Amino acid sequence: MPIGNLALSDDRREDRDEVHYRTRAIHADGRSLQLLVVNISPHGFMARCESPLADGDAVRVMLPGLNNRAAKVRWALGGRIGAQFDSPVPLAHYYELLAILMR
Repeated sequence: MPIGNLALSDDRREDRDEVHYRTRAIHADGRSLQLLVVNISPHGFMARCESPLADGDAVRVMLPGLNNRAAKVRWALGGRIGAQFDSPVPLAHYYELLAILMR
């Protein structure tokens, strides 16, 4: 049985909302990182980042109304990262955040 293209497989629990939001993050070692968040959900985000990051790196991303939200890098590839928040953003706060990010 052929497996197919695993790169097209996506088993996320929820859809992501497309955004284009420039922000900063702080790495666990204190480095300041410039991010361009390109999609987000209550559980995590994908961003472009020119600084080298690796799977498992801890960051605190600055988001409106959420201050420095703790997250862990789940993957990093070609200047892009996928990160999961340490705890989900409550939906009421998420919708407020999304309204700001989509302006």
